[in-house]
Amino acid sequence: MLESAGEHEPWLPDLCRLPRLVVMLSMAELIVIVLALAPDGTRWDLSRFVSSSAFALWLALAISVLLCVSRRQLSRLPPGVGGFIATATAAAIAAAVAAITHIIDSVTGIGLVPPGISFQRFVGGTAAVAILAVGVVLRYLYVNDSWKAQVRANARAEVDALQARIKPHFLFNSMNTIAGLVRSDPVVAERAVLDLSDLFRAALGASKSDSSLAEEVELAERYLAIELLRLGERLRVVWRKREPLPWRMPLPRLVLQPLVENAVLHGISRLPGGGEIEIELTELADELLLRIRNPAPPPADGRSGARHAHSSIGQRLRYAYGPTVRMTAGWNEGYYLCELHVPTGVEAHSR
Repeated sequence: MLESAGEHEPWLPDLCRLPRLVVMLSMAELIVIVLALAPDGTRWDLSRFVSSSAFALWLALAISVLLCVSRRQLSRLPPGVGGFIATATAAAIAAAVAAITHIIDSVTGIGLVPPGISFQRFVGGTAAVAILAVGVVLRYLYVNDSWKAQVRANARAEVDALQARIKPHFLFNSMNTIAGLVRSDPVVAERAVLDLSDLFRAALGASKSDSSLAEEVELAERYLAIELLRLGERLRVVWRKREPLPWRMPLPRLVLQPLVENAVLHGISRLPGGGEIEIELTELADELLLRIRNPAPPPADGRSGARHAHSSIGQRLRYAYGPTVRMTAGWNEGYYLCELHVPTGVEAHSR
């Protein structure tokens, strides 16, 4: 029923988490609603609906708890065997609970079981429905987990691509600049080496941990400090930090710096007279607005690297914050504008 999802992470969906438990309980209640609406001539009243819902929800909760507790043990088995045992366990629990319920009802006569339903039919039907419901829920959650794992893997691959991209074209220029400063201005050269070290330390650890808005801004400032040494008066930077800002807001690492790098690489450095990069950070209601504007030659001159960075950053932010993240970028009348809208009230997914 299920396929392997990896050697280290359990492949069986985690029913210990509240959203997963809600899915299981919702499936149980949906089955009750379908049975109540089915045109089979059986009369349903409020009392029967309430008692059936209580029975289904209690049964779903018991199955979820048992699968939650035994998740790691079942995940040590081959997926086919583990999936079969998981559904068989659900069927066994359902059969046991149904048998106890039928016996109690036959003794007390309180109407827990509809009239005319035999012991075998009630127990067997409950077990069969449990197998179908648990199988559907586990399959849905497994596919959902697999999709998220794939998105996470793609995001990490994009980070790796950014790491590979930042190293060659920037390292040699920076080292040449620093080499020229060693004798003329050793203090500035030392500061540039430290900035370069921090930048590459962040790049090498980009896929291992998250960053914050404050760290991303500091990293971009260190990058620009190095580029200012190389480009001199051709590069001018204006920061507009509209306080108050959520400086501790978690962000995937290497979000701002690649956008600033694009502004330098595909904009300022391509213009003989250079230009000014405007970087604005503003918190608007429930989102952070990050805007970068810079002069740039027309898109026909080539901005494939910029599109790659934008795609990577957008994908990683959508993975962390969901589809509410918005990213727009485009060239107009000699300027390239990139805007990023990230919700501030949403907890980011951990890597």
